[in-house]
Amino acid sequence: MTTKSEAGADSAWLVVGLGNPGVAYSRHRHNVGHLVVDELARRLGASLRTHKSRRSDVLESRLSIAEGSQRIVLARSRSYMNETGGPVATLLTFYRVPVERLIVVHDELDIDFPTLRVKLGGGDNGHNGLRSVRSSIGSGDFLRVRVGIGRPTTQQPVADYVLSPHSGAEREELPAQISRAADAVVSLVTNGLSTTQNAFNAGP
Repeated sequence: MTTKSEAGADSAWLVVGLGNPGVAYSRHRHNVGHLVVDELARRLGASLRTHKSRRSDVLESRLSIAEGSQRIVLARSRSYMNETGGPVATLLTFYRVPVERLIVVHDELDIDFPTLRVKLGGGDNGHNGLRSVRSSIGSGDFLRVRVGIGRPTTQQPVADYVLSPHSGAEREELPAQISRAADAVVSLVTNGLSTTQNAFNAGP
């Protein structure tokens, strides 16, 4: 595992899981990005720690790839969703990560639970975290792992729905969905976008 940022040919990937900070939000649908980053950290056998900017929690490590290993930085903003962009911009600059190596993991209303989709760029679809990232870094051309949460089936307002826990039945399937999303992140780093889309966008 690396312990400090190093610039050069070995450019890092930055994986940001969107969500709100604090225990009160930790199991909300809006926080599935955090859960995916936590799963990746678990696989790497380490924990996220406060970045020197005090605006994010991060883990610097390496993923095994065919050619050896690849630097990766996992991150969760310590700001609320609609202010996520500033911390992400800070990390991109600090680790000298080009925008094409930024992967944002987030909840997606227009994808049914427990499916997920991978894409490059696109609109914000009303997602405050995506809007904040796009505004702060000046581009929407980053990779996205879109974790489906579906839309409410009742008259529950969308804002209340995303800021509420998964249903009991959903919680049984959630670990598998989070694991699959983590697999998609690893695939983006090791296999690229096209292969990852072929493997994950057609699946359940």
